[in-house]
Amino acid sequence: MDNLTDPANSLFGQDALETPAQLAAALAPPAAAGHYDELRGGQPGGPLAPPWAQFFDKLGIDGFADLNRRTTNLERQVRDNGITYNVYADANGPQRPWSLDLFPLVISAQSWQRLEQGVLQRARLLDRIMADVYGPQELLARNLLPPALVQGHPGYLRPMHGVRPAGGVHLHIAAFDMARDAQGDWWVVSQRTQAPSGLGYLLENRLITSRLFPEAFRDMKVQRLAATYRALMDGMRAMCPADSEPRIVLLTPGPYNETYFEHAFLARYLGLTLVEGGDLTVRDQKLYLKSLKGLEPVHGILKRLDDEFLDPLELRSDSRLGVPGLLQAIRAGNVLVANAPGSAFLESTALLGFLPALSRHLLGEELALPSLPTWWCGERAAMQAVLPQLATSVIKATYVGANAQAVLGTSLSRRELDEWAGRIVREPEEYTVQAHLPLSQMPTWKQDPKGDRIAPRSLMLRVFAVSDGMQSWRVLPGGMTRIASATIEIASMQRGGSSADTWVLTEGEVDSTSLLHSEQPATEISHRTRSATSRAAENLFWLGRYTERCENTARLARLVLDCMNGEDQTSQPLLTWLSAMAEANSLVLPDVPSAQLSRRVFERSLVASLADVDDSTSVGYNLVALRNAASAVRERLSQEQWNVIVRAEQDFFRGCRLATDNGDISSVEAVRVLEALSSATAAMTGAQTDRMTRDDGWRLLSIGRHLERLGFLASALETAFATGAVHDEAGFEAVVALFDSTITFHSQYQQRHDIPALLDLLVLDRDNPRSLGWVAQTLRGRLAKLAGSAPGVVPEIALTVPDPQEWTLAAMCQRDGNGDYPMLMALLQRCADAAYKLSDDLGARYFTHSGESRHSVGA
Repeated sequence: MDNLTDPANSLFGQDALETPAQLAAALAPPAAAGHYDELRGGQPGGPLAPPWAQFFDKLGIDGFADLNRRTTNLERQVRDNGITYNVYADANGPQRPWSLDLFPLVISAQSWQRLEQGVLQRARLLDRIMADVYGPQELLARNLLPPALVQGHPGYLRPMHGVRPAGGVHLHIAAFDMARDAQGDWWVVSQRTQAPSGLGYLLENRLITSRLFPEAFRDMKVQRLAATYRALMDGMRAMCPADSEPRIVLLTPGPYNETYFEHAFLARYLGLTLVEGGDLTVRDQKLYLKSLKGLEPVHGILKRLDDEFLDPLELRSDSRLGVPGLLQAIRAGNVLVANAPGSAFLESTALLGFLPALSRHLLGEELALPSLPTWWCGERAAMQAVLPQLATSVIKATYVGANAQAVLGTSLSRRELDEWAGRIVREPEEYTVQAHLPLSQMPTWKQDPKGDRIAPRSLMLRVFAVSDGMQSWRVLPGGMTRIASATIEIASMQRGGSSADTWVLTEGEVDSTSLLHSEQPATEISHRTRSATSRAAENLFWLGRYTERCENTARLARLVLDCMNGEDQTSQPLLTWLSAMAEANSLVLPDVPSAQLSRRVFERSLVASLADVDDSTSVGYNLVALRNAASAVRERLSQEQWNVIVRAEQDFFRGCRLATDNGDISSVEAVRVLEALSSATAAMTGAQTDRMTRDDGWRLLSIGRHLERLGFLASALETAFATGAVHDEAGFEAVVALFDSTITFHSQYQQRHDIPALLDLLVLDRDNPRSLGWVAQTLRGRLAKLAGSAPGVVPEIALTVPDPQEWTLAAMCQRDGNGDYPMLMALLQRCADAAYKLSDDLGARYFTHSGESRHSVGA
């Protein structure tokens, strides 16, 4: 089969079909038998549905010939934006890129209107159910709900019984997984209420897809999403228990969570502080954020953490993700949590079978949107009715989490079906059986060496309803479309599926609301200082330290390799100094022979250890640690910064593999890799210097960098004097090179190789950013700013760092009877010691708050 995107193909020549829509109909095979065909509006073999015909007619002048280029752009955008989804998060492993298909799912205005009304009704119903279950429990008393599905569910939280949540609303976000039958009617398959994922990913899907098809997106009148997000936040702010502007945070399990990218993205988009459990504390039944300025009150939480981990005092005692005492603060009405803890029982598939009667009782209405036929096997009659139907049904667990694997009866052998039937009979309450619905299929673009084509794939649509006020809901006009793989009928990202943008069309005006623009008059805007949590501050501090460590160790490793393959390979003082520095900075293991004893073994060991992240704190180890620290504060970094870090790590380890390929150690290739890493770290430090707001978090990042630089350079110079390297011509040049000051030194001092010139530039020159004087001066200034000291006042914590104004060249050059430099060596030792002590002092004061000057709540 010829490539259909080849312009020479007859489909694109003079005899081409009349319109792109007709070409799409010709290229796209019909949906599989029994599946609704989204492309053709459910008419097998018929013309395209009007919305899809309009979409393809708006492809642009290059039409189908341009789809491969757009696919390449899509993949690059996903990669550049760092969108990831990790089934099994691994701190040291590669992150899995988010999977996004080229074509969006297009839903007509008429179809969406019916779906929207049904979702609104269900959101109201679920909130009413939760209010009753944690209130009067009338539904249980009337046997409208089996107690086993509520009080027997592990997600039912007895500590929350009788609690009226802040704002009077239990559910602020509800997600419904929808599927179409062969006639085009929507059915609810499941519902998510604890911490439904997708609100961030669908935004990224929209940003990428709308840019790939700008003409179609504009002319088809696709409904925008921003107004719903604004309504959610406005509703939360209005219901928060705060006298003035409330502080709302987004609670995440942390960077190792599979959807952490979404948490960081949502926090940035909604303007929330991203926090982990350790960032919060409860005092006197009130919730506080542990920030650098002390404890700051928190009035609302948008949680992305399952309920059982929220409070180790009353729920899972082994949880390190929650906040001790949080439920107490919620019961006191001092903090709003979206969603209120205790909604997990609503996620049980078994509940779907009881919703029609509950809707009639609580709302006085029939369900507008039906649930897929569902049987809870805890009811004997239901179990007996469904056992003969297992081969054509889906078996689900009643009580386990939302991520439990469903079992398709069609995939089971006769023996396996009998085994499942036995399990259900033995533990009927544990299992729920649901009718199997062949999912509707939408077009996807597939690049294939045998010919590019449109391929139908099964889909599941997740629709979100959000509360915008007391007993008021709205539906996000779009959703999270998940597409099944070609080999499995289940639409799951965890099982190899992908996603697509969801375009909901409107016949009216398109809403132009944007969170990027404020409607507040310029005269009323007040400046709000961004809070830096103690955890974020600590990670920023270590991000600075590991950035500097990477830069220092990469420069040192490159210097060692250059010197050992340069003109002065026999300089013993130089080799002694390089060996000592390499071992002190873990570039070689302690048992490796020094460069003086075995230059070749030393060199090979250094190259082989560059990417070793297990046995030494190597360059690779520092680079991985840098990425981990950056990942923990990703919401504070620009996308460009993150991309530089990720690419530097990937390129470094790829290059190291080439340098040690098949046991053949190549120092030339290793130098090339180190040069590339040095360029990358220069870009990182440039972004940290020029692309970040100067708040306290940034100051700690800068302090971390300069603290690390102070200790490294002081130790390097002290070792150079101790080994005599500075008195050797080759060693002298190497020391200047390690301080990255070669050009400056030769321009100021020409060919001088004397100690006063060296000390003047590398110790005293406060205009040289690589001199100890400049580093110490900058460090003291950052510490004073962080402590909020008045101009000219040096805080106590900064006194640890030697004051460069007290240093003189005469004192530094003073020698004793042995020819040593006691004043200089004492200063260098003080600088190295100051770096270590300052690290401990900063941790006690700002990160663990265990120092003597602990901040109070009002600080």
